[in-house]
Amino acid sequence: MSSARERLTDTLYGVGWSTVKKLPEPVAVRLGRTIADLAWKRCGKGVQRLESNYARVVPDASPERLAELSRAGMRSYLRYWMESFRLPAWSAERIRTGFDPKDLHHLTDGIASGRGVVLALPHLANWDLAGAWVTTALETPFTTVAERLKPETLYDRFVAYREGLGMEVLPHSGGTAFGTLARRLRDGGLVCLVAERDLSASGVEVTFFGEATRMPAGPALLAQQTGALLLPVTLWYDDSPVMQGRVHPPVEVPESGDRAEKTSVMTQALADAFATGIADHPEDWHMLQRLWLADLDPSKGPS
Repeated sequence: MSSARERLTDTLYGVGWSTVKKLPEPVAVRLGRTIADLAWKRCGKGVQRLESNYARVVPDASPERLAELSRAGMRSYLRYWMESFRLPAWSAERIRTGFDPKDLHHLTDGIASGRGVVLALPHLANWDLAGAWVTTALETPFTTVAERLKPETLYDRFVAYREGLGMEVLPHSGGTAFGTLARRLRDGGLVCLVAERDLSASGVEVTFFGEATRMPAGPALLAQQTGALLLPVTLWYDDSPVMQGRVHPPVEVPESGDRAEKTSVMTQALADAFATGIADHPEDWHMLQRLWLADLDPSKGPS
């Protein structure tokens, strides 16, 4: 990305956080839907990739059905952004009533146990809202990591935004994040990781919707090394202003095998839980990048 385009991107995000949060909620909803529909009609690379990914999730879908899904997916994606731009202005009550997670006892029991908890989730619905709900409704701070974005000022915006919601944010790069996360867990803390896309190119190979991809080893390794509970989480939208979610049963550490074998089994279990949630609500999976190994062939160019 050129420096001029990076500056433009940073400016647009800045406008979003400074302007959209001041809009009445119905206006923001309409604005998000309008932008989503325009982007969908343009059918740029992101929309094409989203539709291609949905073809893996819903393999029997007709071209018409995939088009419907990609349009709904863009509307869901822009709902995420409109909510995220507005979250800093939401009251504590609005945040508490904006998310309705099912099977929450898996999380609250884990927090109460003092053994530490790792929450792992895919890019479904609004993971930032789920995090704000945890810090507000459960009054539980947590630590997460963020991808290093360009320009650096844009990365700083995201860090400031998430820290303002009560999260501790560590950079994904640099090599120190894993050790800090492990210390937080050994102290009985909570760690939340978006974990279906491997940013390191050294993740664990799993089968996801019948094809091979790689997912980060971090959640499984942290659970093994610290004794923390590993919980998959999936999210979705319905027709209401309230986001829905489910905390899945714990992913257990296998009793046999070496570290690599245990990590492989546990990461596959995460992939299976993620797949369940994505298959139920494909339009809320915001994956506008290449994910499967067959699509990551260097000869096909960048995602």
